[in-house]
Amino acid sequence: MERQVYRFLVRDSGMSESSLQRLFKRFLSKAPEVSIMPKHKTHLLIDGSYFPNGLCLILYYDHDIRYVQLYRHTDEEKFIEIYEDLINLKKLSVNVYSITCDGHKVTLKAIKKAYPNVLVQRCLVHIKRQVRNYLSTSPKTQQAKDLLEISKRITNIKTQEECGLWLLDFKEWCDVNQDYVMQKSLNEESKRYWYTHRNLHAAYTLILKAIPNMFHHLDDNEIPYTTNRLENYFGHLKDKLTLHRGLRMPAKKNFIKWYLHFKNNTQ
Repeated sequence: MERQVYRFLVRDSGMSESSLQRLFKRFLSKAPEVSIMPKHKTHLLIDGSYFPNGLCLILYYDHDIRYVQLYRHTDEEKFIEIYEDLINLKKLSVNVYSITCDGHKVTLKAIKKAYPNVLVQRCLVHIKRQVRNYLSTSPKTQQAKDLLEISKRITNIKTQEECGLWLLDFKEWCDVNQDYVMQKSLNEESKRYWYTHRNLHAAYTLILKAIPNMFHHLDDNEIPYTTNRLENYFGHLKDKLTLHRGLRMPAKKNFIKWYLHFKNNTQ
């Protein structure tokens, strides 16, 4: 799992370079499949990450046992594929109690169809980060500054009382700034009316739509409120793949399978 040139591998293994090359080629020509573990009351994390050359890896991660129950190699996050994966988990006796995700539209749509009664927890870190992306770290208008400060508190909410106070603050901001946020201007090129403060409107809409699924973790502390564990997982995997630049796509996919296999069996 570390980058070593062939001369050091030859020295340490006692094998010739050609033997090592054949060994690597044999391992990367196929890989073990991930075994699904039937489980009751699973707290599932779902997230996708993009790799070079158009590869997207989607993981279905059991938060409780730190185990990737299912994965998919694809080119982008698609409703039909995520829906099929969730149905397969259900058929294979993975009893999903909650799903924590980043709020991607196709993911939410697939969850709603496959598991209409499951608790969906939005990743609070994603919400906080996306609001910052919309508004920047140093917004110029007071309205944006105030909303940014409100969003920064999301991950610090630990009790229902704190949640209630935060909701009141957000509602007060909405009441004061509603007209400003909803302002529209005519775009001369398209001849269509757009929101004048588009980034502020996008940040406001993001929070507003996410609120119903932001605070399930306060009622059940076993529900993870972030997908950070998967982000760390992806980051470590990408670091390892970087050490082996130049792999062709089939070998890269098998490298990922081997990685998932070893991670699942070393938790």
